[in-house]
Amino acid sequence: MKMEMLHKQLAGDADWWRGAVIYQVYPRSFQDSTGNGIGDLPGITSRLDHIASLGVDAVWISPFFTSPMKDYGYDVSDYRDVDPMFGTLADFDALVDKAHRLGLRVMIDLVLSHTSDQHPWFQRARKAKPGSVWRDYYVWSDTDQKYPGTRIIFLDTEASNWTWDPVAQAYFWHRFYSHQPDLNYDNPRVLADILRVLP
Repeated sequence: MKMEMLHKQLAGDADWWRGAVIYQVYPRSFQDSTGNGIGDLPGITSRLDHIASLGVDAVWISPFFTSPMKDYGYDVSDYRDVDPMFGTLADFDALVDKAHRLGLRVMIDLVLSHTSDQHPWFQRARKAKPGSVWRDYYVWSDTDQKYPGTRIIFLDTEASNWTWDPVAQAYFWHRFYSHQPDLNYDNPRVLADILRVLP
């Protein structure tokens, strides 16, 4: 009966998550399939039978996208590819296929508020002219502004939510670390590009 319910959910029940049991996996410390000491996507796939046996409805995987790993994958430099330390896109496809065969949904931890400063969007933005579409993918200022009510998340390492970029000759806004510039959702092209990233 539970299997039939899950197959129905996989077919498109928008409210499947209400009351669902979700098992979170942090890839790099979960299961290493290569012996290099770093967990990976094939390692997760190898443990899906056990996860399904726990009676959970979905597996939630923390970021595994291409990243400089300054913030353990939460600084994404390519939303469309798997970081080599975790495997390949084919490995991810295999993981999803097996999860679905077991009646499990797969949730991906997508970091959409900011990117890595190594993301091609930021690299284009910092070289683009002020007011251009590419520059406006991020939030810029000529001064290190102190907005009332804002709080620096990482007080131990960051003095401000604004960091000077010598290429752009301007300050960019970041809610977290300075290597994680925030996207500007007032720019409709940002929203359109992010929607194309979503599965």
